[in-house]
Amino acid sequence: MGLLSFIKGAGAKLFGKKEEEAPVAEKEALKASALLAHVQSLNLPFKTLTVVLQNEKVTLKGEVDNQSDAEKIALAVGNVEGVSSVDNQMEVTVKEPESKYHTVVEGDWLSKIAKTYYGDATKFDVIFEANKPMLSDPDKIYPGQVLRIPNL
Repeated sequence: MGLLSFIKGAGAKLFGKKEEEAPVAEKEALKASALLAHVQSLNLPFKTLTVVLQNEKVTLKGEVDNQSDAEKIALAVGNVEGVSSVDNQMEVTVKEPESKYHTVVEGDWLSKIAKTYYGDATKFDVIFEANKPMLSDPDKIYPGQVLRIPNL
């Protein structure tokens, strides 16, 4: 899948005092564990998954059944405050074309994004469904958030 860039100051505030105040040697391991727990809390499916954090870059290794699972996992860990990039090296059992990605800017909403990518604003639900469970409401997107734009 490759490298995805994120805005490190945007996203879920996942890291707390425990991770931030840990000794340098433990900090990245604790943050990587928190990211893995985040993926698990979203019930995103995987066969195996290893999350490694170095500075602000996350590397994902493991195996998933399909491309959308790999992409959702990458977005789940990338849309976290303090993460600037995700190198998705997961193996996908059933190969599919990769999705496009869109970084939300001020004034974006899902129907506007759908109009841009699909030429049809009513296809906003395709984008919403493609980004579940990270999105719980089509009206709750924020600047800096990266969204999957699946192929139709």
